[in-house]
Amino acid sequence: MTPHGRQLNGNMPVHPLLASRFSPLQFDPGWTVTEEDVELLLDAARWAPSAGNSQPWAYFVARRDEPDHKRVVRHLARSSARWAPSASLLIVTMAHRYVEDTDWAYSDFADYDLGQSVAHLTLQAHAMDLACRQFRAFDLETLTTDLNPSPGWGIVSMIAVGRPAEPPPPARDRRTTTDLQTAPWS
Repeated sequence: MTPHGRQLNGNMPVHPLLASRFSPLQFDPGWTVTEEDVELLLDAARWAPSAGNSQPWAYFVARRDEPDHKRVVRHLARSSARWAPSASLLIVTMAHRYVEDTDWAYSDFADYDLGQSVAHLTLQAHAMDLACRQFRAFDLETLTTDLNPSPGWGIVSMIAVGRPAEPPPPARDRRTTTDLQTAPWS
C-alpha cells in the first residue's frame, strides 16, 4: 500500500519516496543545511541521465545567512519573498542552451535534462528528510545580470531547500493516469 492507501491492480505501489514528497508552503528558519548536505544533493543531481551524456546543468548554491543568499533573495518576486528566504538553501538552476558565440542550440534537450537533474536532487533531499519547492517567481533579467553566467548558459528556475515548517498535507490532488494519457486529445 502507498502512504495514501492506494495500490493499483495488485501491482507494486509507487515508491513511498515519490508518494510522500511534497512542496512545503513554509520552511523552518531555525534549521541550517550543512556543507555535507549540499554536497550530497549536488552529487545526486549529477547522476541524472542526459542527452549524449552532455550534463547541461549547473547550480548556483546560496546558503541562508551567507552573502550569496542575500544576493539571490533581493531578486525574488513579492510572492516568493514571503516564504523562500526562510529556506536553508536557495539554488539557482541553469541550463547550457547555446554553443558559445553562436545562436546554435547546445542541446535541444538542455531544459529537459536540467529537469531530470533537479528531480534527482529533489528526491535525494526528501530521502534526507528535507523538502524542496521549485519556483520561477523572481526577476530573471536582474538575477542574470547579477550572477552573469557564462555565454550559452541560461537561468531557468530556483529551488528552495530546507526542513518543512509544517507536516505534509493529509492528501494531495493529482491528475489520474487516464487524464495524463488523454488530456491532450480531449
